[in-house]
Amino acid sequence: MSSIMGRNLLTVDNEVFRCFTFYSCLLFLKVFAVAVFTPIQRFRKKAFISPEDTKLAEGSEVREDPDVERVRRAHLNDLENIPIFFMSSLLFVSIDPHVMLAKWLFRIYTIARYLHTLVYLLTIPQPARALCFAVGINCNFIILAYVVYNSFSI
Repeated sequence: MSSIMGRNLLTVDNEVFRCFTFYSCLLFLKVFAVAVFTPIQRFRKKAFISPEDTKLAEGSEVREDPDVERVRRAHLNDLENIPIFFMSSLLFVSIDPHVMLAKWLFRIYTIARYLHTLVYLLTIPQPARALCFAVGINCNFIILAYVVYNSFSI
């Protein structure tokens, strides 16, 4: 466990770690929800990618469907971005940042990712999705910059 001057940072006694845990759980739930929504869309649209899957729903066929692909791409985007947040934020927690800074960065990132998925699935025109993505990336950048800066002062 990480500690600075005897303080355990990766425990529930640390408010920043509790905040990280809370927002990470919200993000895990979001990724899981989108993962579950993909097969729901496949059944609704009767569009599967494997021949053996067509036996699960009468009248279905092997084909791509734009609505299914949109959900799949939203899920893929989560899988490309959220793990980076988990890793960078855990490093952030380990350097004992200011509680309010951590809370706001975790909160803003989580809101941005939820909005990104909502905007993606509802096909809201650009630049809405790009703005949500940019907010999330900037949160990660701030977190990593803070970690790098504070790593040099150790």
